[in-house]
Formats: sequence, structure tokens, C-alpha cells
Amino acid sequence: MPKVNALKSKIISKHQIHETDTGTPEVQIAILTESILQLTEHLKINPKDFSSRRGLLKKVGKRKSLLRYLSSISQARYKKTALANNLKYNH
Repeated sequence: MPKVNALKSKIISKHQIHETDTGTPEVQIAILTESILQLTEHLKINPKDFSSRRGLLKKVGKRKSLLRYLSSISQARYKKTALANNLKYNH
């Protein structure tokens, strides 16, 4: 587990707005994006792992709702987050 916590800490420090920031949409989206990428790689190797596929779809939905929320708050923060995580976004 220390490997996961170290990766998560690295992502948080890269995307945080202030020193104690761990829960802003930008940080949550970054963490979900990394998790989605890892699950995608797992499913390429294990295509019959349906419980992981369901978890992946739930995380994609959660990230989508956070992106929608962020775009309703601030388009600038939305675009910055989308570009930082290599996501498509509406201009």
C-alpha cells in the first residue's frame, strides 16, 4: 500500500491549489484519472474481469460529474484541469 499512497500524494501535491488542499474538484479529478488509467491497463490484460470493469465505469461517471461541476463554477479552472489531465473538453 505505501506505493499507492506515495503516488496519490504526488498527484495531490501536483494539482493542489493551497498547502492543505486534498478535496477540490481538480485534485479529485486527477486522482480519478490516474485510477482510470491503471484500471484500463488492467482490463487490457484481464478482459473478463467484470467487477473491475464496473468499478472503472463508476469512476468514469464520477469524474464526468466532477468535470461538469467544475465547468459550472469556473471555465478557466475546467480548461486548466482538462489540459493537465489530457482530457477532451468543450471550447
